Parts: sequence; C-alpha cells; structure tokens
Amino acid sequence: MAEEDRVVVIGMDGSEYSDYAFEWYIHNVHKPIDHVVIVHCPEYHHAMYAPRETCVTVDLSTEAPVMTDVALMTEMIHEEEKKVKQFTEHLGQKLKDAKIGGKVRSVCGKPGEVICKVAEEEKAQLIVTGTRGKGVIRRTLVGSISDYVLHHSHVPVVVCRHKDQKHHHHHH
Repeated sequence: MAEEDRVVVIGMDGSEYSDYAFEWYIHNVHKPIDHVVIVHCPEYHHAMYAPRETCVTVDLSTEAPVMTDVALMTEMIHEEEKKVKQFTEHLGQKLKDAKIGGKVRSVCGKPGEVICKVAEEEKAQLIVTGTRGKGVIRRTLVGSISDYVLHHSHVPVVVCRHKDQKHHHHHH
C-alpha cells in the first residue's frame, strides 16, 4: 500500500443498516486512494445455544447412524462456517462490484471491540458503521455497536442512520 492510501474500515453484518452504510460511504466519502477493510463478526449462535444434551432414541430394528451431541454440534458449526464463508465472499464481491480495492476480515468476538481492534491493526483513518436505531431504553440497557465504536475508536467514526429511521418527536 502506498503512503498516500487511506484505510477505511466498514463494519458489516448483512443487515439493511450496514448495507446502507456501505452505499452511503461509496456515494459520499469514497476516494480512489481508499483501501477498504470490511469487518464482519460472525455469530456462531446455533452452535453456542444448542442444548448441551441431545436426546436420541435408538431404534434397534434399523442400522441408522445415531447422531451424538458432539457430531450434531460439529455439523452445526460446519454449517455456520459455510454460511460465514459465503457471506464473506458476498462482501468481497460487493467491493469488486463497486471497483474498490480492499479486503474482508471475518473476526469472532463482540462486534464493537472487533471493529476497533481491526481499525487499529489496519491503521485505519476512518470507521464507517450503520446503526439499528434501537429505542433509547434498549440502547441504554444493551449498548449499541455504534456507541461502543464511537467511544473507543482513536479515529473519526461515521455512523450512518438509515434514511427511513425517523427521530420520534412527541407532539402535545
């Protein structure tokens, strides 16, 4: 990478909000010198939340293989990994289609922490992220990814609010 290149990290999770952030970046911020690093945090939810004990009924009249808990977990993890690989390739294709140089990094962990960590590793000059626009109460309790990134990033952060997300004003 040349000295004058600018590294931009974009957090993407497959939601319309992150797609909007990507499009917004392309139309408003993108420069030909940009090297874009798309960060994706796969959620291996099925495997993590699968019941720890799988009850299997064995029918002795057939020789059908019995799936054990470990085999089931392994298969679920492989399924997740396949989905993650497909999604990562899909994001790579988005960069190609937009004729943007860069790469996709798929890193496990808490999305906010991962985005900040990758931005540091890649020496990013800018982070772009979408926001789900959760309600105030939910955001206070849960803490959103964009809030985390805003508070922990050492570089400027652009939080793209989806154009359909209206601020609710109370009229008396």
